[in-house]
Amino acid sequence: MPEHHLRRPAVEAATGLSRSTIYAMMDSGDFPRPIRIGRRAVAWPESAVLAWLADRPTTMRTVG
Repeated sequence: MPEHHLRRPAVEAATGLSRSTIYAMMDSGDFPRPIRIGRRAVAWPESAVLAWLADRPTTMRTVG
């Protein structure tokens, strides 16, 4: 089965990060790089984005 790829707006929605933050994190090696899907188009493998999300630390806030 072919892997699904996410374009930038979908990556922003899935991660909650802005465009500039995604590219800054890519430059520092903290976010996966996209692959080229056309001459002027890139997309992120969904598995890479999901793996990145799974590796992120989560915090629990207590209410009250």
